[in-house]
Amino acid sequence: MPRKIVIVADPGIDTAFAVALALADPTLEVVGLLPTAGNVSAEQATANVHTLVDVLDPPKWPKLAAALPAKYDLDGLALHGPGGLGGVSFPTATRHALHPADKVLVELAHEHPREVTLICLGPLTTLAAALDRDPTLPAVLAETVIVGGAWKVPGNAGPGSEFHFALDPDAARRVLHAELNPLLLPLDATRKLVFSPSDLLDLPNPDSRTCQFLRQIVPYGIRASSALYGIEGYHLKDVLGVAVVALPGVVTADARHADVEARGDLTRGMLVVDVRPKPAGPPTARVATDVSVGEVRQYIERTLKAAP
Repeated sequence: MPRKIVIVADPGIDTAFAVALALADPTLEVVGLLPTAGNVSAEQATANVHTLVDVLDPPKWPKLAAALPAKYDLDGLALHGPGGLGGVSFPTATRHALHPADKVLVELAHEHPREVTLICLGPLTTLAAALDRDPTLPAVLAETVIVGGAWKVPGNAGPGSEFHFALDPDAARRVLHAELNPLLLPLDATRKLVFSPSDLLDLPNPDSRTCQFLRQIVPYGIRASSALYGIEGYHLKDVLGVAVVALPGVVTADARHADVEARGDLTRGMLVVDVRPKPAGPPTARVATDVSVGEVRQYIERTLKAAP
């Protein structure tokens, strides 16, 4: 039986890649695809989620929502292009009268109690709002996966802060204190998923609409990575959020007492992992430290080869 997942996403190129894999993977059932501001504005995130579903047209459409009206000091347009999807415009029709994403998240979790794995591929504003809306949420979710934070590696939004956590540190802190015991995928693990231009452009099923869509959006990311970071290729960081659900055991993780710095000119949004012999409290997350990149590559190849 396919594993039910809800994805909170701020599409973004690598986020769109992750969503495309999830929608094409027969072992996963995407029951909800909920937008959040992050790489793009709230309005654009809502439109991009509709674009993904319209263009990829999965056999079973997930429940959609409207992104919460959050505004952040940063965005990801330099890396992901105007509109977030590599600067490419796709015809799409945004539905009207959508419920807010936090409300839909709570509804889906209760509709499928202890069956839904939540995958957060953006800032944690929506999840924090859902916890405020329904404090029983941790008890009805089966598992929570979070792409965010940087532990032993430099940040990508500041010296020690990762982009998702830097956008809304207060929400990230709220989530880590909520007894969700999430699987946390920091930059230490996600940065290992770097793919060459040929990996991303020579996809295994060029006639499928999924691969055709990805080939349209990834060139901007490849060019931007080269200009911004001097990287010949592109990091598919958010893909790990889907891969860990499809491939149990693909990451090594340690149970740690983890928190987020909510203040500080240089440290706001920094993931703080307490490694003292007697930490400040019990484990709050399972922090990934390593990933089997080969298995993830095979998963991408296998899923895209069979994608519609």
